[in-house]
Amino acid sequence: MSFGSSEALQRACFAALTADGPLAALVGGVFDAAPRAGPPETYVALGPERVSRTAHRGGVVAVHDFQVSVVTAAEGYAGAKRAAARVEAVLEAGVALDAGRLLGIALRGARARRDRRDGTRRVDLTFRARIEN
Repeated sequence: MSFGSSEALQRACFAALTADGPLAALVGGVFDAAPRAGPPETYVALGPERVSRTAHRGGVVAVHDFQVSVVTAAEGYAGAKRAAARVEAVLEAGVALDAGRLLGIALRGARARRDRRDGTRRVDLTFRARIEN
């Protein structure tokens, strides 16, 4: 296992999400971190990640559990859920890594909630990617 594949995975996910036209029609941007000043009404933010390792076919595979969030200031969850479904479709279709070999990405779970601090609604999606280094 190497945490080195983490940066390649982040770059690939960011590139795939920002290049997707249908997602762009649903959100005001994709960010590496939540924007602090003047965020769009609805946006996607890459979030925390945990990396572990496991044996696979005589080798070692890095297992990346990472979060992608759709955040919105709009009323209701419908728009955020549509955008979250698009994020899932884009990432599960696979991304092109520039380091390591992606064995797969799958949605592990999702949670829709309201942030009491700022009143935004969000859908936090947790994915698992397996990367052979």
